[in-house]
Amino acid sequence: MPLILASTSPRRHELLALLGIPFDVQSPSFEERLEPDRTASEQVQDFAQGKARSVAQQRPEAVVLGSDTVIELNHEVLGKPADLAEARSMLRCLAGRDHRVLTSVALVCLARAIDQVALSVAVVRMKPYDERAHEDYLATRESLGKAGAYSIQGVGGDLIESIDGDFLTVVGLPLRLVARLLAQVGISLPVDLEALYAMKGYPNWTRFAG
Repeated sequence: MPLILASTSPRRHELLALLGIPFDVQSPSFEERLEPDRTASEQVQDFAQGKARSVAQQRPEAVVLGSDTVIELNHEVLGKPADLAEARSMLRCLAGRDHRVLTSVALVCLARAIDQVALSVAVVRMKPYDERAHEDYLATRESLGKAGAYSIQGVGGDLIESIDGDFLTVVGLPLRLVARLLAQVGISLPVDLEALYAMKGYPNWTRFAG
């Protein structure tokens, strides 16, 4: 029973590989479109399922894993910035405040009638606004392609004061949640998940360990 990661994200590929199970990668054809009248949890779960379903249509015998991450600030959903100007605005809004990071994971297999989705939420507190720090960060262009315009596992970690929740939720693929969903469809892990979490072998993980 093949496992396919429906994602173009290098970080999700890296994280899933930590579980020690073989998998293929396929780009989903699903297009994410934020809708202002829907909640962050509804949208992020729809996005994860949409990605997984789009690949499952092409590989009905496979178990397809899709995932998506959004930022919620004061009930407003922040996706990926379109450019550096929007990234600058997002970071300014987030500075000195708490926001929620929602990452959803979906598993779909058409041949086995599997269509599951689950959600992990973490709270991130950003450092107070510092124009120089923000401009230096924007110059790295790391903001582009990242929900909320920052990357906790990269240089963006310098803008973060603390997190409450699973660090990997903020990175974009909470492995405890992934492992639980895989177990439900009969896929067991060859690694000790708790030992993996204790080792914290991913950039900046030890920095934000509770």
